[in-house]
Amino acid sequence: QVQLVESGGGLVQAGGSLRLSCAASGSIFRRNAVAWYRQAPGKQRELVAAITNGGVANYGDSVKGRFTISRDNAKNTVYLQMDSLKPEDTAVYYCNLENWDGSGWLVYWGQGTQVTVSS
Repeated sequence: QVQLVESGGGLVQAGGSLRLSCAASGSIFRRNAVAWYRQAPGKQRELVAAITNGGVANYGDSVKGRFTISRDNAKNTVYLQMDSLKPEDTAVYYCNLENWDGSGWLVYWGQGTQVTVSS
């Protein structure tokens, strides 16, 4: 079993920055990927960024050039640095872990952290 705890959300003005953290504990296997998703009211959950255990990252089109995902494998923590924030970035941000157990992917979600960007 894996637990994911997000932190770092809050209220920020447009143009500002926030850094989200996702700390994982439990049975984390060598082959895994961690992603940040977000969901705004009335909208579907969308992928923000993802990173593999090897450090390969990819981003949603709406955040490319503004957000950076990184990970510290020694701390089992993934970060999302969010710069040049816009009001449309307002959403609940969720951490997601896909964990390969040798026969399939196990998927875990955090509880979410609210990010609000004021104009």
